[in-house]
Amino acid sequence: MTSQAVGITKRLPIQKLNGKLQHYAVCGILMHSSLAVTRDGLPLGLAAVKFWSRDKFYGCNELKKRINPTRIPIEQKESYRWLENLRQSTALIEEPNRCVHIGDRESDIYELFCTAQSIGTHFLLRTCVDRLAGDGKHTIADEMVEVRVRGLHRIVIRDSRGNPSEAVLEIRYRRIRVLPPIGKSKQYPALTLTVIHARERGVPTGRDLIDWKLITDLPVTSRKQAIEKLKWYSLRWRIEVFHKILKSGCKAEESKLRAANRLVNLISVLTILSWRIFWMTMMNRVVPDAVPELALTSLEIRLLDQLIKNNHRPSTLARSLSTYISKLARLGGYLARSSDPPPGNMVVWRGLSRLTDTQLGFLLATKMWVIESRL
Repeated sequence: MTSQAVGITKRLPIQKLNGKLQHYAVCGILMHSSLAVTRDGLPLGLAAVKFWSRDKFYGCNELKKRINPTRIPIEQKESYRWLENLRQSTALIEEPNRCVHIGDRESDIYELFCTAQSIGTHFLLRTCVDRLAGDGKHTIADEMVEVRVRGLHRIVIRDSRGNPSEAVLEIRYRRIRVLPPIGKSKQYPALTLTVIHARERGVPTGRDLIDWKLITDLPVTSRKQAIEKLKWYSLRWRIEVFHKILKSGCKAEESKLRAANRLVNLISVLTILSWRIFWMTMMNRVVPDAVPELALTSLEIRLLDQLIKNNHRPSTLARSLSTYISKLARLGGYLARSSDPPPGNMVVWRGLSRLTDTQLGFLLATKMWVIESRL
């Protein structure tokens, strides 16, 4: 990582919106992160982070017209970061066979399948490539068409306006022999993987049709196991929530730093802060009756007691983690009405920001009082 300017370099115009020309900033540093979560969705921290910078910001689509990306070694492609993060995050776990790496369609890479198998870990990805299967004369999609519906699964989903609705998913699954890309058939072996297809019945209004095609090395022999894998894949959205906190809360993209090493140092600190906000928010939902010292320091608890008074709760609840996360969120605008859902990441972020300022003011005032008393 060099010290050359890679931050906000210039602003470029894009298409007009309502007759006005829009602009966006070209940022020269990118981050690819892997978030470790439990099956309850509790974020444990970042397991791997990859920073890199592109020599060119444009021309990727034009480049694909001149070359065949499938013929280029994975080590020479930007998608190699998926393999690097896979190895790095797995190395942190003493029992890699207990870890399942979840990714979206961008991570549907055959080299990743082979890498996971070689290091003894597992994966569950949303697939976008219809690979050759069986004897090589048909594809995965051809085999899945022959699979009957193995069960139904009802879920509640919200449209773009936040209105909830019920969706019924038809679940199909099959263990399939998947072949590597033709250009790499001598380099990588065929793998026996499980394909899960969950498709919504009917045509919804106000939102896109749910059509998930997942691929995993884990066995699926029942409807219950297939639904379990669907729930695991839904946890992938946790990384999007983490990035939202990093961008919208910590304002990482608004940094004016122009050197790569300085940007990396700043973002590294902000990722820890973003994780803490996300972790406290989810801890409040997973173990609300835990002691507040689990997430807050003694000084933070004392300040919250002075800033926000208890809402006539029993003494047992007044000392719970849920009570103090609610106090923290109330500093950020949370109303804490009886009908309100648990506080979200943004109100916790705003509350923690105000609490940090209050804590700094308290420490400065205490220090000045000590100095004056000595004088």
